[in-house]
Amino acid sequence: MFTQQDIAQIEARGLSVEQVNQQIENFRTGFPSLAVVRAASGGDGVRQLTDAERDAAQSYYDSKAANLQTIKFVPASGAATRMFKELFEYVNDDKRTPGIDKLIDNVKKFAFYPELCNYITDNATDKEIVRNIIIDGLGYGKRPKGLVTFHAYADGARKPVEEHLVEAALYASNGDRATIHFTVSPEHQAGFEALLAERQPFYEQKFGKKFDISFSQQSPATDTIAVNPDNTPFRTAEGKLLFRPAGHGALLTNLNALDADVIFIKNIDNVTTDARKADTVTYKKVLAGELLRLQDKVFALLSAYAAGEDKDAEAVAFLRDELCCALPDNPSRQLIIDTLDRPIRVCGMVRNEGEPGGGPFWVRDEQGREQLQIAESSQIGADDLHLMKSATHFNPVDLVCTARRYDGSKFNLMNYTDPKTGFISSKSADGRELRAQELPGLWNGAMANWNTLFVEVPITTFSPVKVVQDLLRAEHQ
Repeated sequence: MFTQQDIAQIEARGLSVEQVNQQIENFRTGFPSLAVVRAASGGDGVRQLTDAERDAAQSYYDSKAANLQTIKFVPASGAATRMFKELFEYVNDDKRTPGIDKLIDNVKKFAFYPELCNYITDNATDKEIVRNIIIDGLGYGKRPKGLVTFHAYADGARKPVEEHLVEAALYASNGDRATIHFTVSPEHQAGFEALLAERQPFYEQKFGKKFDISFSQQSPATDTIAVNPDNTPFRTAEGKLLFRPAGHGALLTNLNALDADVIFIKNIDNVTTDARKADTVTYKKVLAGELLRLQDKVFALLSAYAAGEDKDAEAVAFLRDELCCALPDNPSRQLIIDTLDRPIRVCGMVRNEGEPGGGPFWVRDEQGREQLQIAESSQIGADDLHLMKSATHFNPVDLVCTARRYDGSKFNLMNYTDPKTGFISSKSADGRELRAQELPGLWNGAMANWNTLFVEVPITTFSPVKVVQDLLRAEHQ
């Protein structure tokens, strides 16, 4: 199937022929549906904290934070293409929608309006205004979302990257240092670095913190081959194989390279203004406190096992009642220990109010364990789709996790994925139809075999910007 030139191309990306053949086999056979048991809900997989429990979790994290290595992990490689799709259709195809009307009528309310005024005149036409937002002038259509101006303040406007610095100072710092890691696209890293070189000293002085900032890029070894509709390798006009980025699940490699006690994960666009940050800060600390509480118990049990003690009954009850993992009847001690000895994540869940996002479900794995997973509709079989309608919560990508084992060593996160939870979609290139494959999503299949706790958090902690008009919402004004 592959020529010597193909093999050289495959190996140059850090892939093997065996891996690519497996990807092609996945196209042929498809991915199995998850063995969904039921949707998780309040009191059944989604923990609803009392005020006292919330305060205790926050206080516990605050008492530990100064002695922990914490890091904020922010996927920031996404382009703002979808954010400005409607604007491009107006400029290129003269397709005027109510969304364009809303943008034009409220253009002065956008935090980027003062910058836009550098490129337009007072009598600029509507199309000139839009064109200077996305193509000329601001050129936001070619920028990553992290470098679009979101919020206006008396001391200057902020882009999402800056808001994440502020958040890190408020909840993800240990002592006088805050560590942040951004995953970025190669072509945009210089833009992030330039902005931070200019603005980082301001925030360090404002919060009395030093920021340790690092970047990584999605490895080409995580890309997947594209195929024709008949599942044969898709070739470009030059006869080369076509590889495509395999979705945010590919960032597991980047996450696995980090070394920290507590890792906060949050999307680049889910930020709000200082006036509305209180709940975000509180509940990030609450999630971290719950994580540390669970980790303490896990470590105590594993240490007891290592000392030769019999902790089976206590461990099974703890897994069932506090880590939401029901083992099969009469589990072996090895299964109990293996289930305890896994990475832990605590995920914020908000009540479903129509926003998109993966939902919390109980899922049965091949070893008979019923445990919690975040599932997308594409992972659920036709016979179980009705369960999506019964979901009361969704995941806003609000995770706090640890990859530290009880003996102080690091987990290899690549060992805790479910490779059978990929996703196949229809795309096109050079005007030709193709099939594309995504790896298990970072907070879906890539973390399928983690110990997982879902905690209800208020909707005020979720303020994403999917389209530019979202910046007119109260949480961004």
